[in-house]
Amino acid sequence: MKFVIAGYGRVGIRTADILGSEGHDVTIVDNDPEKVERAESAGFDAFFGEGDDEETLREAGLETADALGGLTGDLNTNLSACVIGDAYDCRTVMRIDDDYHADIYEKYAAEVDEVIYPERLGAAGAKTALLGGDFDVLGDLTESLSAASVVVGADADVVGQRVVEVEVPDGVLIYAHGSANEPMTIPLPQTEIGVGDEIAFIAEPDLVASVRAQLSGEAAL
Repeated sequence: MKFVIAGYGRVGIRTADILGSEGHDVTIVDNDPEKVERAESAGFDAFFGEGDDEETLREAGLETADALGGLTGDLNTNLSACVIGDAYDCRTVMRIDDDYHADIYEKYAAEVDEVIYPERLGAAGAKTALLGGDFDVLGDLTESLSAASVVVGADADVVGQRVVEVEVPDGVLIYAHGSANEPMTIPLPQTEIGVGDEIAFIAEPDLVASVRAQLSGEAAL
C-alpha cells in the first residue's frame, strides 16, 4: 500500500519506520529541511512543504495514495491535511492532543477516518509498566500486527450476528465491541452486532483492508 505522512517528528518517524519495514511505500512531507533530509537518509521519498498544502501533497503522490496521516504537532495542519486527503478518496488519520476539545474533530468527522492520541498510548504504557506488566510485549505485538477499529455499516453482513460467530480469516482476532455511542468492551457470548456499533480487531497488516470492508460493509481500498 502507498501512504503519505505529513510530519516527520517522533510519531511520524515511528509510523514510517513500521510501515516501511512491512514493505509499504511511504512518502514524507515536512516543513523542516532537516527532517526532510533525515527522512531521505532513512530511505523514504520526502518533500519539503507544509502538510496542509494541497500542491505539496499532490507532489508527494496523494492522488494515488491509499491513506494519508496528518501526524504533525499542529492540530490545524493535521485536520486540513485530512480534509484534503478525503477529497482524494484517501483513508485519513489525524493526530490530536488528548486534551484537545473533540468538538472541532466532530465537526469534520466525515473527512477524518481515525483519530490517534499519542499521549494516551504513552500513559497506557506507563500504567502497564508501573503495575508490573511488560509493555514491550504489546509493543512488539502491535508492530508485527495491526490493531484497527471500524464502525459497522447498514450493508455489513455481520449485522445481527453474535460477535463470537463472526467468521474472520486466520490471523485476525476481534477483541472489543461497543454498541453505538457506547464505550467498547470485551464482548460477551450473547452480544449481537448492530448498525453503528464499533468493533476493534487485530490482524496481519495485509488483512486489515479486507476485514475492515467485511465489518463495515464497504469496499476495500
